[in-house]
Amino acid sequence: MTLQILTIPCLSDNYAYLAHDPATGQTAAVDVPEAGPLLRALADKDWTLSHVLITHHHGDHIDGLAELLATAPAQVIGAAADAHRLPPLDITVSEGDTVTIGDQVGYVMDVSGHTIGHIAFHFPESRAAFTADSLMGLGCGRVFEGTKPQMWASLQKLAALPAETAIYSGHEYTQSNAKFALSVDPSNPALISRAEAVDAARAKGQPTIPSTLAEELATNPFLRATDPDIQANLGMTGADPADVFAEIRTRKDCF
Repeated sequence: MTLQILTIPCLSDNYAYLAHDPATGQTAAVDVPEAGPLLRALADKDWTLSHVLITHHHGDHIDGLAELLATAPAQVIGAAADAHRLPPLDITVSEGDTVTIGDQVGYVMDVSGHTIGHIAFHFPESRAAFTADSLMGLGCGRVFEGTKPQMWASLQKLAALPAETAIYSGHEYTQSNAKFALSVDPSNPALISRAEAVDAARAKGQPTIPSTLAEELATNPFLRATDPDIQANLGMTGADPADVFAEIRTRKDCF
């Protein structure tokens, strides 16, 4: 049995997630931008919260935690490297550690770049990765604390996951990311088609998350720094992919 995963819109453009193991009844929240939407979803499903997985310290991922725990006590898990600026943690984890939600095992990945100590959780049996503000739909998080080479290395880790992995990221940024992606990869038919599908989904108020890693590999310019067309469009043919990535990220920052 695999995890049942709910995408929970929060704040103006955040996503939190509930991951429920039907075999045991255990349920994890992944990030807590605000408590209300998560509490309503738990009540609607009649699920009992058992764990909270925190990806990084930014307020729009943790500010609802105290209110959530006041109603739904749970074990809180976060990065050892980020523990000094996270809410109190019951368990600290690092790259290579595992977390278990019922019968499902998740692997902790250090995906620093957006922040130092940012982690992702990969549940291979459920074909799911919770990436928050590292790998995102058609984008990646702005590099606030790490370096661009560090962010490129983190994205390469995620790119090596199985292609069918669903990518559960932290924000509904896909539509704006698509506009930028087309500016550096305008002749990519898969990207053109995906951008149209994203526009149609958003027009109906539908989330564009999760995507699949296969979709991201085909369309996300931040994973495609080795692509000859993108390199040519940037005037960087044959350049080190880490340098190409850095140029793409710099352009997105100013887009």
